[in-house]
Amino acid sequence: MTSEPMQLGLVFGGVSGEHAVSIRSANTVAAALRRGANAERYQLSCFYIDQWGHWWPPAVANAVLAKGTPASREELPAAPLRPGFQGFPEGALDMQVWVPVLHGPNGEDGTIQGLFSLMQVPFVGSGVLGSAVGMDKQAMKAAFAAAGLPQVPYACVDAQELEAHPQALLDRLEQQLGYPCFIKPANLGSSVGISKATNRSELLAGLALAASHDPRLVVEQGVDARELECAVLGGRSMQASVLGEICFDADWYDYDTKYSDGKSHTVIPAEVSSELSERARSMAIAACRAVAAEGLARVDFFLDRNSGNLWLNEINTLPGFTSQSMYPMLWEASGLPLEELVHQLVQLAQESGQPAIGRRAEAA
Repeated sequence: MTSEPMQLGLVFGGVSGEHAVSIRSANTVAAALRRGANAERYQLSCFYIDQWGHWWPPAVANAVLAKGTPASREELPAAPLRPGFQGFPEGALDMQVWVPVLHGPNGEDGTIQGLFSLMQVPFVGSGVLGSAVGMDKQAMKAAFAAAGLPQVPYACVDAQELEAHPQALLDRLEQQLGYPCFIKPANLGSSVGISKATNRSELLAGLALAASHDPRLVVEQGVDARELECAVLGGRSMQASVLGEICFDADWYDYDTKYSDGKSHTVIPAEVSSELSERARSMAIAACRAVAAEGLARVDFFLDRNSGNLWLNEINTLPGFTSQSMYPMLWEASGLPLEELVHQLVQLAQESGQPAIGRRAEAA
């Protein structure tokens, strides 16, 4: 006697600058969940969150996936004028496990994770705390520092400080970090709003750019470094993939370089010593523990070309899942093909006990 397939809900899109990337990731994940043994294990239903925050049922979601690009208002059925969540579409409450394939704010910052937790339905990836801390670079860096993990020198900035005392702020950053330095909004991904400064005027312009995206900013000391990445999978027990390296034909890995064909490529496995590889893999798991990340994460490093120091850069708790994304490629190179990888992620969600609050209430 065969058991009934599990009802999986895959949600994608979202109100963020990474909406289009989410559609590409969702296509990859959906295809993997419908192939091979997964086709018998799972009954997959896809749900789309449009650019205004409205949820749409599988009929609309499948049309968006087939098209491969964000839906315009003209392509969608009539929707409420007020943006934001209006309620679940038909079929959503029947899902046994959710698979969020959302990137950036409103998708990997703890917001939708909180919604799933209130529903008491398991979901793939980190919970509210791990998602929120992993998304906010100020909080993330504080957690890494508390865990004793090495990072390049950095400073946290509030946009109010830029407005009230710009010259004093510039003096502080020049004294603390010098040039070059990188200015980043705390809560955006895909290099949006990030700039490099080599002098005072560029620093001021970079702070203004970052502040236009987020009132919380991070400024990092620039280092001449190779960029390494590691994929992590697991819950209480975590495992790390082989390392990969991002190589790029540009001054630094900015938005244009990241998403333009031919400007960057990956090397998997990265050409580093076995000792450094093991150190980075251990550090990747420690980074996940520091921010309470679980399920999946991609951890990024700087390998200083001059000193040889290995610096922890950042963690991404819902990394890209396109066919060219590092997370699935790193696991493929580690002997875990895509179909088995997504299956393990769903199994981890079931085992993680996300709806434990409900169970404790019943026990009481």
